[in-house]
Amino acid sequence: MASTATVTLRPTTTAFLSSLLPNPNPNSILFPSHSLFKPKLLKPITAAAITRRPNTLRIPKSYAGDVASAVSSSAGTTAGSSPRNLRSRLQNGDTLYGLFLLTFSPTLAEIAGLAGYDFVVIDMEHGHGGISDALPCLHALAATGTAAILRVPESSATWAKKALDLGPQGIMFPMIESAESAIDAVSFCRFPPAGIRGSAHTVVRASGYGIDEGYLGSYQEELLIMCQVESVEGVKNIGQISAVDGVDCIQMGPLDLSASMGYLWDPGNKKVRQLMREAEEKVLESRSGGGVGVGVYLSGFAMPHDGPRDLKSRGYHMVSGAVDVGLFRSAAVEDVKKFRMSLIEEESDYSEKEDDKDGDEKYWSE
Repeated sequence: MASTATVTLRPTTTAFLSSLLPNPNPNSILFPSHSLFKPKLLKPITAAAITRRPNTLRIPKSYAGDVASAVSSSAGTTAGSSPRNLRSRLQNGDTLYGLFLLTFSPTLAEIAGLAGYDFVVIDMEHGHGGISDALPCLHALAATGTAAILRVPESSATWAKKALDLGPQGIMFPMIESAESAIDAVSFCRFPPAGIRGSAHTVVRASGYGIDEGYLGSYQEELLIMCQVESVEGVKNIGQISAVDGVDCIQMGPLDLSASMGYLWDPGNKKVRQLMREAEEKVLESRSGGGVGVGVYLSGFAMPHDGPRDLKSRGYHMVSGAVDVGLFRSAAVEDVKKFRMSLIEEESDYSEKEDDKDGDEKYWSE
């Protein structure tokens, strides 16, 4: 048999993959046929070698090395290294797709990770939860190898410190309106003398509770700092905000921007869309001529009038397509609607049958 590539997977990834599905066949490996796990094998594999069942692919164990390599690549892992983080994936030119989590449900966080989202934003600004509620969600996302971003409720040193000590891959600061506020946000993320972040790196989760001895040397390179621009004032200064050293990503906020323009109920208004385009162009100018990995990245929310593909076509590298509450709301409303419609249809069918009966027959049946 041809030799196969050897890769090192994280223990959490290995455990996760080995527990994906029960497999009665000891000579094969089962993987979900989700796009994230569709292996691109290093050697040809015939149709006869793969037997399908709903939602799974059965790969012969003789291909285990190639499957491991393929899964490592899909999960952003390289041979002998740590999983690629959000910053390195953006620098590689990837477009990342994510979800906002407002329920603080570890179960929904885990489902989001298993579904294949590249990142999940745990929203402490609009969600009901705080630091202690966010931690179980981080655990759930880590188990699926999915990047977590914490959105803090306000841009302050205290909130940033507590969020960063949990060890997310990214942090999002709301309502950044000037270069000065962006500079402050970056300083909240860096230890002295580069910033003012409080230090407990010997015991917090971010450093593996002090076990990761290389944390202080790598934390700046591994953390994605996102500044949210969501007001007329912020758009006015977005060029200067983008130029602040340490700002990795500008997160556009179309709902708050429309509200600040007087169009709270009309985020698709022509004037709002025009201002959004102007803001986007200023951010993208910071990348012009620099190539991949230079300048800040655009991040945004998909809207009914502005879908994920539209955002990607305009240069967004991070797109959030949904909110967990919104997904459940839509599914729940549709489920109830279907049930009520089925009752109406059933009653209509019954009435038609009754009308078809002979008068006397109808009388006696009643």
